[in-house]
Amino acid sequence: MNMIWVSKLEITGSIYQDETSIRVQEIKLRMSVPHVLIFPLPLQGPVNCMLKLAELLCLNQDIHVTFLNTEHIQQRLLNCTDVQIRFEKYPNFKFLTVPDGLPEDNPRNGDQIRKIIEGIEEVSSPLFREMVTCASTTEKPLTCLIVDGIFTFALDVAQQAGIPLLYFDTISPCGLWTYLSVPKLIEAGEIPFKGNDLDALVNSVPGMEGFMRRRDLPSFCRAPNLDSRIIQLVIKEGKHIVQAQGLIFNTFEALEGSILSQFRALCPNIYTIGPLHSQMKAKLASQCLPKTATSNSLWKEDMSCMDWLDEQPNKSVLFVSIGSLATMSKAQFFEFWYGLVNSKTRFLWVQRPGSITSLEEDDINAPRELSESTKERGCIVSWAPQEEVLAHPSIGGFLTHSGWNSTLESIAEGVPMICWPYFVDQQVNSRHIGEVWKLGLDMKDVCDRVTIERMVRELMEVRKIEFLERAKQMSNLAIASVGEGGSSYQGLDRLIEDIRLMKI
Repeated sequence: MNMIWVSKLEITGSIYQDETSIRVQEIKLRMSVPHVLIFPLPLQGPVNCMLKLAELLCLNQDIHVTFLNTEHIQQRLLNCTDVQIRFEKYPNFKFLTVPDGLPEDNPRNGDQIRKIIEGIEEVSSPLFREMVTCASTTEKPLTCLIVDGIFTFALDVAQQAGIPLLYFDTISPCGLWTYLSVPKLIEAGEIPFKGNDLDALVNSVPGMEGFMRRRDLPSFCRAPNLDSRIIQLVIKEGKHIVQAQGLIFNTFEALEGSILSQFRALCPNIYTIGPLHSQMKAKLASQCLPKTATSNSLWKEDMSCMDWLDEQPNKSVLFVSIGSLATMSKAQFFEFWYGLVNSKTRFLWVQRPGSITSLEEDDINAPRELSESTKERGCIVSWAPQEEVLAHPSIGGFLTHSGWNSTLESIAEGVPMICWPYFVDQQVNSRHIGEVWKLGLDMKDVCDRVTIERMVRELMEVRKIEFLERAKQMSNLAIASVGEGGSSYQGLDRLIEDIRLMKI
């Protein structure tokens, strides 16, 4: 009996040891799985862009992703999209939130950018620091941080925690390059501007000599003195961003290769992974997953416009949208409306709530001729599913604010553009669209009905075939970049592999 008892004890002990060993291995496995923390600037464009990257990382089951939103942005996403349900299918993903330091009634539009950034620095960044520091003691310690390039505080946080930092600046590389060139522009005396000639060429942005004018520089360059809070922040960003372990860009080599070569002289580790929305579609297709339309919108999308588009002739409609942050005055609003109507072109116009300053939603009082002409040839909605709209066969042009997401979505779908930039990188983007990439017309600093009518006719009638052919060529290059073996396909693969290697 003793022998039997001993045998049972040995067997029981063996089972216990096996279970303990398995548990230890499970813990080691969890600790060895890469864990990425993503923190976007709390605006529509950066959040949309980084959520797409997060989902691409989640498609690789061995990468965990924590996505840090402000409370305001998270609530907007929950109210307007299926984002919570969509990401529940990824067990390796979770949302966390922090306050942004702004009162709830702050409109958080383009006029509030400075306050948004200050709120993040004062209120959100200490919580971000604490989160990163505490994460090192958890079962899933952080492998790397992917943070918006404007968050200069992230460099110090990452260095103190000993965690690799990748900056993801979701504006255009050509726009960001002008940011990094601000010290050269100051040293050369090209900013602040002397005199009022906005068409004077600037020569201190390497790689852009000969075509960049004063009016094509980022909007903050028009500040009358160098004490501008934004200029000082941009100079600080330029010093910090190149100290990261790498830079992620939503672009592709065939579009911005010359500018990317300038960046690589300062930061050799560049990941080009765009257009991200096309990359997402390609990855889903390659894994035989349904390419269902997804939305990361902060506004409820009015899908009725898609039914209206279905009834329009091929390439006949001009899509009009000034994005999620830009605003226009009441006078500019009516100049736009008259210009569109007078052009006799069909149009789908997004009139975002709050985008027209000093105008109540029920206080438009449109003249009769505008209302009647719009009923004949137009469709007005408060917000639209932009990716789907631009992909619709009836769309022949895009009157845009030249935000980078909008620009890339238009390029990928082969849609020529009329550019009416508002701020940040949009002045730079619009110059490249018109002068460098030859994908449309630049209407910056102009807002009168005669010019709008003329440019709409030029894009949609006079030079329609020319612009569509050029846009199709660039679209083919964009799609090829995310296809197997393409530059952005390889860039994403390298990013994922480098994140995995950070854990070894």
